Amino acid sequence: MGARGRRAAAAAGPPDGGWGWVVLLSCFVVTGFSYAFPKAVSVYFKELMKDFGVGYSDTAWISSIMLAMLYGTGPVSSILVNRFGCRPVMLLGGLLASAGMVAASFTTNIIQLYLSAGVLTGLGLALNFQPSLIMLGSYFDKRRPLANGLAAAGSPVFLTALSPLGQVLLDRYGWRGGFLIMGGLLLNCCTCGAVMRPLGRRGGGREGAAPQELKEMLPSKGGAEGGRAGKRSDRKSRRKLLDFSVFRNRGFVVYAVAKFVTVLGLFVPPILLVNYAKDQGVPDREAAFLLSIIGFIDIFARPTCGVIAGLRWVRPRVAYFFSLALLFNGLTDVCSARATDYRGLVVFCVFFGVSYGMVGALQFEVLMGIVGSSAFPSALGLVLLIEAVAVLIGPPSAGRLVDAFNNYELIFYMAGGEVIAAAVILSVASYCCVGRGQRSRDPAKGAGTDREADSPLADGNNAHRNHSSSELAPPSRQEDLAQGGGALREEEMGLNMECPVQRESF
Repeated sequence: MGARGRRAAAAAGPPDGGWGWVVLLSCFVVTGFSYAFPKAVSVYFKELMKDFGVGYSDTAWISSIMLAMLYGTGPVSSILVNRFGCRPVMLLGGLLASAGMVAASFTTNIIQLYLSAGVLTGLGLALNFQPSLIMLGSYFDKRRPLANGLAAAGSPVFLTALSPLGQVLLDRYGWRGGFLIMGGLLLNCCTCGAVMRPLGRRGGGREGAAPQELKEMLPSKGGAEGGRAGKRSDRKSRRKLLDFSVFRNRGFVVYAVAKFVTVLGLFVPPILLVNYAKDQGVPDREAAFLLSIIGFIDIFARPTCGVIAGLRWVRPRVAYFFSLALLFNGLTDVCSARATDYRGLVVFCVFFGVSYGMVGALQFEVLMGIVGSSAFPSALGLVLLIEAVAVLIGPPSAGRLVDAFNNYELIFYMAGGEVIAAAVILSVASYCCVGRGQRSRDPAKGAGTDREADSPLADGNNAHRNHSSSELAPPSRQEDLAQGGGALREEEMGLNMECPVQRESF
């Protein structure tokens, strides 16, 4: 019976393939829409300025609001995912994103555009993006770095495709017709949500129920008390829709601080690059092509970095690999600050595309390695909320710096310095504050835990959560197990290690 229970629990684990490849393709599409769509909408800005009589800064708020909603509504998405599951949330997100663009095609002023295309569509994209990452993490374990890299490649691919498509739609149907068709394209997010099949429901849900059934069959004196304690624990876990206990994980705190500093400078160069090139005398078409170079390089950089991160000797040190990617990106900004001719800007775009792709491919892999799969929904929502604040601070502060000194060179120094500082914070803190503390507590403490505990930033909280279900048993139950023989004790410990609550969150 114990062997059958372990086989059933293993069947419900990450398959690292099979239907997971369909989930990966869906995550690729959702990631592409989430990150590329706010940038691709900018092709309509000139027509919007003419029709509504507003300036570029007013129309640029459309993309800014989209990005702010994508990052800032992370906790809302986490609560909905923990309450209803990933598939219903993604279906709702696809409908909201499409409805926002359709409603935007009938607007008559810029405020209505802010509410429809900005708030509504941005919220819909957020409700698709985060659940897709959660499902990807539940379907992949050994190949998770590669899966994250391939999914992250959706951003540059869709940016390369949506920008020229938007221009074609604008030329043929105007901005209203283009918004309407773009809204129809966003309905594909509903299709992506429909294929997000929860792992725990395979085979009619028997796999997810088997460990609990076997646990109830084990002899115990305090069975009734244990059952009541388990029910109370289940009710408590369901009420905890947003888990703030992740802030007790020192690795998560270090990661959140590093990501806040990173986002302050990471998006500044791509936003100001075209204007900078034009001020240096580069023709408009060639200046716009610089972003295409970054996107093209990014397409290959993300999956390649995912493959490297999955190597046996790299994956336990993926946090340091992420620090290296941040350092590479910051040095690229600093070293290219004096590039004024077109050839120098092309070289900058090549190196920036590589480093930017590395950061995009590794950021969520590192986070999942820190907190584990069960806490990933809440952790991701909180991190995105923190990044939303940085998104609203970074680019506007860079713009004010340009207005004050009329010198784009300072922008590259500022952005590069912030990203380099984030790399130093992440690497030094993960070694001194987290890694050394874990080794000094107990070198053998991590034995028998998940792969997530191998990360340099994982401080042992994951192992504590995985074993927390054993604390629900009453003292009489533990004494009986201690006296009843090694077989029953080993079987129950194996069942506790499966952590059935973790599967319910998906």
